[in-house]
Amino acid sequence: MGKLDGKVAFITGAARGQGRSHAVRLAAEGADIIAIDICQQLQSVGYAMSTTADLEQTAKEVEAHGRKIVTREADVRDYRALRAALEEGMEELGPVQIVIANAGIGPGGMASSDQQWEEVIGVNLTGVWHTGRAAIPAMVKAGHGGAIVLTSSTGGLTGAPIDAAGMLAYTAAKHGVIGLTRSWANSLAPHFIRVNSVAPTTVRTPMAGDGNVAEIIEHVPQLAGSLLNAIPVEAVDPIDVSNAIAWLVSDEARYVTGSVIPVDAGNVNRR
Repeated sequence: MGKLDGKVAFITGAARGQGRSHAVRLAAEGADIIAIDICQQLQSVGYAMSTTADLEQTAKEVEAHGRKIVTREADVRDYRALRAALEEGMEELGPVQIVIANAGIGPGGMASSDQQWEEVIGVNLTGVWHTGRAAIPAMVKAGHGGAIVLTSSTGGLTGAPIDAAGMLAYTAAKHGVIGLTRSWANSLAPHFIRVNSVAPTTVRTPMAGDGNVAEIIEHVPQLAGSLLNAIPVEAVDPIDVSNAIAWLVSDEARYVTGSVIPVDAGNVNRR
């Protein structure tokens, strides 16, 4: 018996990294998964983004736990496409009780300042809003309550150390995610839908150079202070964030809402 038996989770950015880890972790607790990812490269992103093969691997790992999964390629900036993907998933798996708005991109890449700002804000903030507005009406209509977790960052709790469009957009978006968390937590509480956020430090994923902080600092020395954790580790693993999410969406956290949970090895506290 898992603590999420019979539930359906809608997860964005699920092809790899944190999103895949969340999908597999929730599947291990008994949840079926609707997994969404763009599986395309954005010009403002300086690292290789996920592919169709990555999303297929997520499906295999979820199915290895005996759970069902529906995968779709959709851009969270495109509300209609995202909503259609969710509806197709619910037609096959049933109503959603869990939403993980995880899709996000890091700043950088070969793009103008305007494009970096627009793409980072578009994915990291507008995409989170689209994820909520796609899923919330169905959750309210079903009347069974539920749990939503929005992925912020330590950057959503502190200021950007660099006056560059991509980094400013990232920090502004992650602050905005916390604002959405608190606002939705208030408006959805009467429906027994809880809304929380996780705020990780550097996580070992391709977006963060697989956690190679020394290399990141070598290229961008201004980040040195903001990437140092109180617990002497360079980065946390995706599963560390997934474990926090698995608790937040379970009945063990049934009265936890409007909270921001740092999974940050003491990064924010040490500042």
